[in-house]
Amino acid sequence: MIPLLVCDDSTMARKQLIRALPAEWPVRITQASHGEEALDAIRQGLGRVVLLDLTMPVMDGYQVLAQLRAEGLTAQVVVVSGDVQDEAQRRVRELGALAFIRKPADPEELRATLLGLGLLAPVPAGVPATPGPLPELKVNFRDALREVSNVAMGRAAALLARVLGVFVRLPIPNVSLFEVSELQMALADAQRGERLSAVCQGFIGEGIAGEALLLFHDTESAEVARLMDVTPQGDTDQAEMLLDLAGILIGACLAGFAEQLDIRFSQSHPRLLGQHSSVERLLNLNTRRWHKTLAVEISYEIEDRELHFDLLLLFTESSVARLTQKIHYLMD
Repeated sequence: MIPLLVCDDSTMARKQLIRALPAEWPVRITQASHGEEALDAIRQGLGRVVLLDLTMPVMDGYQVLAQLRAEGLTAQVVVVSGDVQDEAQRRVRELGALAFIRKPADPEELRATLLGLGLLAPVPAGVPATPGPLPELKVNFRDALREVSNVAMGRAAALLARVLGVFVRLPIPNVSLFEVSELQMALADAQRGERLSAVCQGFIGEGIAGEALLLFHDTESAEVARLMDVTPQGDTDQAEMLLDLAGILIGACLAGFAEQLDIRFSQSHPRLLGQHSSVERLLNLNTRRWHKTLAVEISYEIEDRELHFDLLLLFTESSVARLTQKIHYLMD
């Protein structure tokens, strides 16, 4: 039996990946939820082959690969990640990863990759596969939605990276069900009185509706202009610049959601919600009709620049039941 380590902070991602393994592959599976756990398992001989995520708490996938090299540990690593930026793929290969597969892993692509690397022996014709027992993994709704968000934000980051010629550092998305007043207070505390501009875009499809809200920090507006190679002459030019950038991030992120949940979103045109305002005022303008919202918070950070964008996906309270159905379909 081949000692196989599956390392991902998301229970749903580990479940999807384990299900995608070739049935005839004789493996003994160990799981890790972050990089330090993965390294401990590899040191114990439990990870001759490693399927490794990149975006994780405690220690991410890049750090795991670097530490494997530093300690001279032997492990054959295939990265399976939602961060599909070209630069991310280049970096992990430079650090010693044998291959890169984007999430959610397609079983046939995974099989072909393992065969190509010599990690899986071809099954002779006529010999039936005899899959071993798979571990039972219980996935809660919040973990599942966070993983869907992780994949969607990775698609958006890859597009942003290609358009602007940058590398985007990705966070672990935060998923919470808020009273709108609670969301306002949490964001106001996080922004600490900063002045912000915001673009919003509504979306609706198959009983799921909401608004995407992209927050720009006024202190970073000059850096945004340099990145986009524009020279705004005033608030109108700046608004057009922000709308262009929002169209890239919001559109790609919603497309990633729609693809995974097998729905089609109709989207309104992005519109400027406000400029040079407090976050409390911006949210009051946009969400005063909601009592509760399911919020997905994503903060994109541009490497080597003092620049980040805060994206909020705010699902209406009435969308939660349908969204839960869609998520459970993915989990099952």
